Amino acid sequence: MAQTETKVLTAHVPLPLAEKVDQMAARLERSRGWIMKQALSAWIDQEEERSRLTREALADVDAGRVIDHQAVQAWADSLGTDTPLPVPR
Repeated sequence: MAQTETKVLTAHVPLPLAEKVDQMAARLERSRGWIMKQALSAWIDQEEERSRLTREALADVDAGRVIDHQAVQAWADSLGTDTPLPVPR
């Protein structure tokens, strides 16, 4: 199996967070580095998805695929009533 190139990154983290990392590493019987790689990968995936969804939403706005604010407000106001409105589309 080919060895992946790596780069050492250094970060100062608050002691309570470092202790949680150490606890997680012990519980999972993994290294601290493995835990940090998993956490960083998950965060990057989350941020990339957030960016993708933002670009998608902005494309909808540019294309005029929007819902009127008043329609959304009326729907939200109706949620606490006996006759909620259907979700605006």
